[in-house]
Amino acid sequence: MNPVLEIRGLTKHFNAVVAVEDVSFQLGQGELLALIGPNGAGKSTCFNMLMGQLKATAGEVLLAGESITGLKPRQVWRKGVGRTFQITATYASMTVVENVQMALLSHHNEVFSFFRYATRRYRSEALELLDMVNMADQADRHCAVLAYGDLKRMELAIALAHDPKVLLMDEPTAGMAPKERVALMQLTADIVRDKGVSVLFTEHDMDVVFAHSHRIMVLNRGRLIAEGDADYIRNNPTVQEVYLGGGTVFGSEETAHA
Repeated sequence: MNPVLEIRGLTKHFNAVVAVEDVSFQLGQGELLALIGPNGAGKSTCFNMLMGQLKATAGEVLLAGESITGLKPRQVWRKGVGRTFQITATYASMTVVENVQMALLSHHNEVFSFFRYATRRYRSEALELLDMVNMADQADRHCAVLAYGDLKRMELAIALAHDPKVLLMDEPTAGMAPKERVALMQLTADIVRDKGVSVLFTEHDMDVVFAHSHRIMVLNRGRLIAEGDADYIRNNPTVQEVYLGGGTVFGSEETAHA
């Protein structure tokens, strides 16, 4: 099967600083792929290059066989790559369903054409997306009063409004309570299974990573140092050394953030 996303020799230098060096990997359709590594490993830099927010020093990014290297973020988004961020960004004065409706209006290029009547447009589609992330019962609540975990789920609905082929999730459970983390990643895994969306995500909670990833890649000092399933990564001596300086790897949430 051809990969949905293919990265070839991706490299980013900031003058003399090497942030990412010769990173290559593939993301298959319907795959939940984790990119992990200590702080400063280059994970966010990789994401920013994939999404067009940073220009790569070298390398190529292909989406469904088509090069998207050098495209601007909105162009990458239009090609079918969505993204969620570590810190949610929503319209706090608007309701949950209105936030998703705005994403749908953008998807259909109608943000300015129908702005006065925006609350009437695509409401049923927005409610379907909210139901997918278990937020339909909060559709008419204002975002300003939502719990952080609910904002994260709403952000996922907004990302799905564009019907992406690939979804990049940058630390999706950051700031969430342990039970909320598990619930959000289980929800993401269900969407991957049911819709066939391909997901690449970064995460510091190793319990979440090992429980839901189909495959895991480890980045350290800008280079990929290991790739495989949970058992392989958990028992890999190089990964253990990078995270803990030796010893048993990823035994708890505390060690995951070491």
